[in-house]
Amino acid sequence: MRKFILRFMLVVGLAAAGSTLAAPAPTARNIAAEEANRQRVVAFYDRFFNHHEVKEAATFVAENYRQHNPDVPDGKAPFVNYFTGFFRDNPHSRARIVRSAADGDLVWLQVHSTNGSQDRGQAVLDIFRVSNGMIVEHWDIIQNVPEQAANNNTMF
Repeated sequence: MRKFILRFMLVVGLAAAGSTLAAPAPTARNIAAEEANRQRVVAFYDRFFNHHEVKEAATFVAENYRQHNPDVPDGKAPFVNYFTGFFRDNPHSRARIVRSAADGDLVWLQVHSTNGSQDRGQAVLDIFRVSNGMIVEHWDIIQNVPEQAANNNTMF
């Protein structure tokens, strides 16, 4: 608490003396490029996770692809091999994109992933980084859809 008070007094003192603690100026957004990235990731995602066109959809993925999901290896070829086996073992796996957004070189997807009609599935937040039209990096957060919730809201 003492550090907060001292910092507050410093900021107030600087403001009273005419100084400012300015945040860095925001950079201009290229909405057209962001939308192109979003559309590219959505097209990739549909072909890869819904149609299981693993090798064809992998043309969207850079050779030096970085993966942050601890179960999936780095690199384009290991990524393709991993999901080739996964889709062979889980032919009913599907991923419905609920929402998507882009900001700079990042694209977010909120997804309802299921493995068959009886599966409640998982709520997934996928984040992709795109560089020069290629998917170069991926993060995800995955949560099982429960049978019952503590509220009446859906996860989507």
